[in-house]
Amino acid sequence: MTTGPGFGPHDLVLTPRGLRFGGVCFPCTIGRGGVIGTKAEGDGATPRGTYRIVGMLYRADRIAPPAPWARPIGPRDLWSDDPEDPSYNHLVQSPHAFSHEALRRADPLYDLVFLTDWNWPDAVPGKGSAIFLHQQRRPGYPTEGCIALRRRDLHRIARAIVPGTRLFVR
Repeated sequence: MTTGPGFGPHDLVLTPRGLRFGGVCFPCTIGRGGVIGTKAEGDGATPRGTYRIVGMLYRADRIAPPAPWARPIGPRDLWSDDPEDPSYNHLVQSPHAFSHEALRRADPLYDLVFLTDWNWPDAVPGKGSAIFLHQQRRPGYPTEGCIALRRRDLHRIARAIVPGTRLFVR
C-alpha cells in the first residue's frame, strides 16, 4: 500500500487535507505563512521538503511514555532559536544566554513533540529552527511553522512511528 508517488504507508505526508499516516488523513494546522520553499527564522512558514523524525519528547509528569525511544522533557530543557547562538536549532539547558523556547510549557502544546531534522544537526543560522510536530492550540489556529495535530491523533501516530520516519511537506 502506498499513499502517493514515492510515499510508503509509514511515511507522514502533509497534504492540503491534512497529515496522512498509515492510511488515515489527520486534520492538522501548519505555519501562519503557509508552505514555502525558502524558510527564514521568524517567518512563520512550514518549509517544503522531505525530513526525518529524529526524536520524540514528552512530559513525563503529564503523560506516560508514548514509545520506548521517547525522551522525557526536563525542567531545564530549551530549544535555541537565536541565529547568533552557537547552539542554534538545538536542545539546550537553562540558564541559556541566547533566545530560546521553553520545551516545558504551562499549556499542553509540547506534552508530546516529534523532532524533525529540519536544519539540523548542522544548522544554518537564520534558516529557521524547530520544525516540530506537536499538539494544536485549537483547530485551525496556525503555528510558527510547525505541524500541529489534535492530541489524540498525535498520540496515535506516536505509537506507530519510529526514528527515521519520513515526513513529506509538499
